[in-house]
Amino acid sequence: MPAFRSRHLCSVAAALALTVTAPASAATAVTGAATAVPDPSTAAALREVLFVGNNWEGTADVIKSSGDFSEVGRINVIPDKSARMAEINADPIKWIYFQAIRNGVGEGHDQFVDDMYTTPDGASVVVSRPSFADVVSIDLATGNINWRFPVSGYRSDHMAVSPDGTRVAVSASISNTVHVLNIVTGKQLGSFKTGDKPHENIFTKDGKYLYNMSIGDVNTSQDAPWQDFTKGDRRITVVDATTFQQVKIIDMRQRLNAIGLTDYSDAVRPAVFAPDESKLYFQVSFFNGFFEYDLATDRITRTKTLPKNPATSDDRTTFVNDSRHHGISMSPDGAKLCVAGTMDDYATVVDRATLQEGPLVTASKPYWATVSGDGRSCVISESGADQVTAIDFATGRKVVSVPVGDHPQRVRIGHVAANWTGPNAN
Repeated sequence: MPAFRSRHLCSVAAALALTVTAPASAATAVTGAATAVPDPSTAAALREVLFVGNNWEGTADVIKSSGDFSEVGRINVIPDKSARMAEINADPIKWIYFQAIRNGVGEGHDQFVDDMYTTPDGASVVVSRPSFADVVSIDLATGNINWRFPVSGYRSDHMAVSPDGTRVAVSASISNTVHVLNIVTGKQLGSFKTGDKPHENIFTKDGKYLYNMSIGDVNTSQDAPWQDFTKGDRRITVVDATTFQQVKIIDMRQRLNAIGLTDYSDAVRPAVFAPDESKLYFQVSFFNGFFEYDLATDRITRTKTLPKNPATSDDRTTFVNDSRHHGISMSPDGAKLCVAGTMDDYATVVDRATLQEGPLVTASKPYWATVSGDGRSCVISESGADQVTAIDFATGRKVVSVPVGDHPQRVRIGHVAANWTGPNAN
């Protein structure tokens, strides 16, 4: 579809959002029953793995969390596709939003899996599905859906799980809301409002606070610095993770202006805390690099600009959803950062003390960066090559690449039963 038609469709959907409200529903049991969190003594029967969400395909590949990262199994995360499509086709407004997602942020594809986390007992995986505007729990033994939670508005996005594994937060990007759910039952525990288009969520390691980053309108063509005001309200919203009451707002526009970067976007994309949570490292729209933010002094303390790929156009309208670099993780000891240079087609390990980057590891539209189970590697999703690649934190060099499904994006550590290789045939 031509770009102008895609933007027009998104504008129509946005206009409808101003006149139509869709409150979040309670989680609905679909098939089976959610399992309770087991006694900790059963943990020995679980196996640590990596879940790779294949967004355009509607599957998740499950691979080893370290070593050769070979395939363990695969799960279909849209077993109810026929039912969901019947609902969408019967509702003109849902249909318009479904098409707007496909032709806007979906780059002409449906978005079937954005994020995923397993339950503490390793029995189920909880998945956010943008095109279906919901979160579902899928039984890993049978592949059936335990419960479904439709988010407010018409699109679900990034999630985060609490340190104790019992709560999952999901961004409802069109209603500017974050829902926090019981990960086992799907019952909503609370919600809070954010800036425009909530995206990344991060719990502090003590579970007391929840950070949400809103990124504004990323699928418009008004991308020049002077048009920045059209992108909406972008900010970090910090809430008490128990009461969901707002604790503070961090507006990076003010912090960027303070260091003379008035033309830089303040849309905070992926971010990661230092181990002691004194510093936050974050990416912003359009920028090939990242920032270091000191929480105690409330200021940006360092800026790292990473190399540009000469083959990458500087035309901002060509960047996927405004993200030049999208994906950042940190080694467990806090010594190294790993950055996915999405539009520049590389990933690199950066020394945190000096901010010196290592070798530029060629990668095809890397869209996320996480840490392997043993902490030795950074694992990136290559959405343009349908593979994930492990990069050694110590050397900065590629270890291995393994094939996965269509358009891998989020990669998360999870747990499955020790002998699990995929759902049983029904």
